[in-house]
Amino acid sequence: MAKLSRRDFTALCGGALAAGGLMASWPLGAEAEAMADDKLTTMTLSEASAAIRNRSVTPTQLTKAVLGRIAVYDPKLNSYITVMGREALKQAAQLDEEQKAGKFRGPLHGIPIALKDNIDTAGTRTTAASGVFQKRIPTEDATIVRKLKASGAIILGKLNLHEFALGCTGDVSYFGPTRNPWALDRVTGGSSAGSGAAVAGDLCFAALGTDTGGSIRVPSSWCGIAGLKPTTGLVSIRGIIPCAASLDHCGPMARSVEDVALMLGEMTGYDNLDIFSVQHGPEDYTKAMKQPVSSFKLGAPAEFYDHMEPEVAAAIAAACEVLSKLTAGITSHAPLPDMPEGNNFFMQLGDTASYHEPLFKGAPTAYMPPTRMQLERMIQGGSAVDSARAHDELALIRRTVDAAFTDIDLVVMPTIRNLPPTINDSLAAEMGTKKPRVYDFFAAPSGCTNTAPFDVYGLPALTIPCGFSTSGLPIGLMIAGPHFAEGKVLALGYAYQQATDWHKRKPTLTPDMVPPSIVEAS
Repeated sequence: MAKLSRRDFTALCGGALAAGGLMASWPLGAEAEAMADDKLTTMTLSEASAAIRNRSVTPTQLTKAVLGRIAVYDPKLNSYITVMGREALKQAAQLDEEQKAGKFRGPLHGIPIALKDNIDTAGTRTTAASGVFQKRIPTEDATIVRKLKASGAIILGKLNLHEFALGCTGDVSYFGPTRNPWALDRVTGGSSAGSGAAVAGDLCFAALGTDTGGSIRVPSSWCGIAGLKPTTGLVSIRGIIPCAASLDHCGPMARSVEDVALMLGEMTGYDNLDIFSVQHGPEDYTKAMKQPVSSFKLGAPAEFYDHMEPEVAAAIAAACEVLSKLTAGITSHAPLPDMPEGNNFFMQLGDTASYHEPLFKGAPTAYMPPTRMQLERMIQGGSAVDSARAHDELALIRRTVDAAFTDIDLVVMPTIRNLPPTINDSLAAEMGTKKPRVYDFFAAPSGCTNTAPFDVYGLPALTIPCGFSTSGLPIGLMIAGPHFAEGKVLALGYAYQQATDWHKRKPTLTPDMVPPSIVEAS
């Protein structure tokens, strides 16, 4: 394995060496283990919601149980940047009183969830996992945070991510890499790394992620949970630190399709001050999720099935066999629009360079080294002409893409064509010190090859677990449809989960587990 220098090690680990201080004010040892009641924390969001409604558990009991589990297990996963324990318990106490009075705000009443740390929270720092924003404290909540608080969701804290959401591995963070709960030496996928790990590790009942090239679906797939990137503009992104604003989405990550549907129902709505928000009437996604799928015609675009690792290919083939029996069948004739030519479309849009240029000029060394290299290329490359043309091309693709669904209802494909790499190998690749193999040119280790087109298309796309490798690593199936087809996408995912049990598997975490070394420093 390629070795990193001690200087590189320190730069890549960033503030992680001191991250334990964030947990110091919360119960540790036996006290935390006593609070971490697995009977409560292993419930799905839907089960927890029902338990609160029938008063068999209180919001405070749920919150204390999850905070206890965070104290025990997050030092192994590094999924949280900031734990908002006091604020969460204060919210829970108020929601307890409403529960006693029989006043329920909705299905999220009293449910502890967590937010990716690029989503603004008033009075609590929002860092985007970067040294650039290590002391940034917003004065207002993001629109989506206000909506979720109003619906009764309890905010547990802020989750780790790939710095500024600029990567699909989840290992480049000022606060250190997040670890995969299924194998602590593996990446979670990114950029919503902490969101994937926290949900899979039962450190929250659901989480918010953002998705610009796959950042909800990649960590959901590699962590063995469900994650949905909604239609562009369906969920407000105002108050979220941008990655590339024209491609940014915010969506739910949870343990089942039903949980995702419950979350989505509380997240949508037009935001007049969000320039990307679109008008769309409210939908009952839990009802739409239960519609019959037997008449659905599915497409499996061949280009999304190239160069899969063998175990991924086997799991996807088995999943497609199940889907073909549940529906009207699958055809490989599913011509989705070609992606913009070249590998610089993300750069040509200019959204990322526009946001970061003033920050970069002021403190370039505050960025992690791989991020700094990316931004140098973005800021130096591309012109106003390139940006204008790229935005025009993006608008045209989004306006015409639904025509691809004239003869089919939905498309299905592997979420990621390969299994997650180790953190060590991924960091070596991020720093350019890993010698590539021939196969690396086909199986991009970032994992975003299949997911990124749907951010360009602006279409809803869901990932769900569909199998495991022989070494116990999750494999994901992606389901996508035309604009505002969230109901159908969720319905097919729900039907698949009713027919299989992959989503019921949980990683094995124990209090005495010792995480392996992050890198081999020299």
